[in-house]
Amino acid sequence: MTGTTLPAERTTAVSPYLRARHRLRTHVSEHPFGYLAFARHKYTTHGVEVIGPRTELVIDGFTRSATTFAVYAFQLAQDRPIRLAHHLHAPAQLIEAARRGIPTVALIRKPQDAILSQLIREPYVALPDALFAYSRFYEHLMPYRQSFVIGEFKQVTQDFRAVIQQLNARFGTNFTEFAHSDANVRECFELCELRATLYPGLLAFESGLVTRDQLRRELQSARGAALADEREAWFPSAERKGAKEALRDQWLQPSLAKLRDRAERVYQEFLAG
Repeated sequence: MTGTTLPAERTTAVSPYLRARHRLRTHVSEHPFGYLAFARHKYTTHGVEVIGPRTELVIDGFTRSATTFAVYAFQLAQDRPIRLAHHLHAPAQLIEAARRGIPTVALIRKPQDAILSQLIREPYVALPDALFAYSRFYEHLMPYRQSFVIGEFKQVTQDFRAVIQQLNARFGTNFTEFAHSDANVRECFELCELRATLYPGLLAFESGLVTRDQLRRELQSARGAALADEREAWFPSAERKGAKEALRDQWLQPSLAKLRDRAERVYQEFLAG
């Protein structure tokens, strides 16, 4: 598979059934009561936790917004595991966190970058549906905007220490700040790469169920697992970058102008509060 052929393949591969499923998920994931009950049932056997009474922190956002990087950077910086709700990429979990007063980082990325990255990883998603879902995601969070610390993609990936500083100042917590050194960032990317294997130790580490040292001891067995598909990667690559560039012409289609404008407006309003 190459970056030049992937976009052409994906535009013809989106079935009506898969589009309908994605649209349904967009709507259902906005409602905490029903969606979170479903998520708890779904993830019971995966060694992860959905938001609940023991949750100490929520880090979540629209898909492809550096959520996995942020989770690993945060947990690696802590001296003890923090009970962290598994990121669902669902407004429902962030809304529930606001209602419970749980410290929360809501992640956001420029719509074009987030959505084109999503289309590469999820070829069953149609571009208009992704634009609609992005806007709906943050529009539903706007009433709760002041309950979150906002983690913008660039800051999260380049200076996550500042995000944790804001978190501690906003909620009176004393979480350890992430040192954005080359070695620490490299370890985060390694974990992001391994995550595509769904190795149980990684998922438990994300939720604060195993310690940093326990994870490091267990990693040797996970390192041998290869990524099943480049689209599943949680980290940057030359192939993904090339595929995204090839999708930009589709992004600029005149028929999508209103959806693009809506997504961009929502992005700016959510950042500004």
